[in-house]
Amino acid sequence: MRFLLDDEQRDFARSLSAMLTAADTPSVVRAWAAGDHGPGRALWSKLADAGVFALAVPEAYEGVGPGGPLPVELAVAFVELGRHAVPGPVVETVAAAVLLAGAPSLAKEWLPRIAAGEALVSLADATHAPASYALDADAADAVLVLRPTASPCALRVAPPGHGLLHPSADPARRLFRPLDGGEEVTVTVGAVGAARDWAAFLTAAQAIGTGDALLAQTVAYVKQRAQFGAAIGSFQAVKHRLADTLTGLEFARPLLYGAALSMAPGDIAAAKVTAGEAAYAAARTALQLHGAVGYTEELDLSLWLRKARPLRDAWGRPSECRARVLAA
Repeated sequence: MRFLLDDEQRDFARSLSAMLTAADTPSVVRAWAAGDHGPGRALWSKLADAGVFALAVPEAYEGVGPGGPLPVELAVAFVELGRHAVPGPVVETVAAAVLLAGAPSLAKEWLPRIAAGEALVSLADATHAPASYALDADAADAVLVLRPTASPCALRVAPPGHGLLHPSADPARRLFRPLDGGEEVTVTVGAVGAARDWAAFLTAAQAIGTGDALLAQTVAYVKQRAQFGAAIGSFQAVKHRLADTLTGLEFARPLLYGAALSMAPGDIAAAKVTAGEAAYAAARTALQLHGAVGYTEELDLSLWLRKARPLRDAWGRPSECRARVLAA
């Protein structure tokens, strides 16, 4: 299959990239990691104005999706979000929108707000592990918790607030234990599965964008850093390492857009594991070719380096994704 984005989709990607470049996302990420959500909320509003969150909401709830989320357009958007290291529960908000569409009593309240960018929603999945964490619960307007029950599943809207902060490899991915209590409704197993699939799919898109940014920054660096009177980018070993990194990312990209066309669980799992591993490989390459300076927090590179492994493992670890591919 030969898949190419159309002109409108490419224009959408370029407009998002220009907007995020102008927004100085590294400073937004640093503020978010320190617990200052003001710049991040302002950026969230800009993303909503660009139509990013409306893509996840059906037209019946003031979104733009004819019957549900638009996968190709969302993949295009989330690659750019990863490329610019946008913080916040962007994946979880879209997954929550998919889940809420199956809970009419909550959909009327939350989906229009999600589409308009007025609500950040985090999602914690306690169906596999009781000690689940909600990403950026301290900034979220709502925290949804999936609770293990017999079919149908239970969805709990946790009360405002959050529990203890859990350590994370990425300071801008702030993990909190949701509070107990809150309203509880039932949702179908199908809705839960769809929400998980969407979370894995969009995390894969973020991972590809993260890998792209790491590779671009590394290529720029090796053109400047000199050893033995020559730029290290001219060394054959460095060229091979960068070529391997590029190959991994370009192999993952068609799997992502192929999954967008089918939204089949097996295709999503294949895209997730491939994109996650490619981004993690890009981070290792970036760190090794930057040398000691790559370890410094002052260098913006660190903002992407710290995202690669958490994105690889979020919403489906590599072993889990490979098992889903085999099962499919």
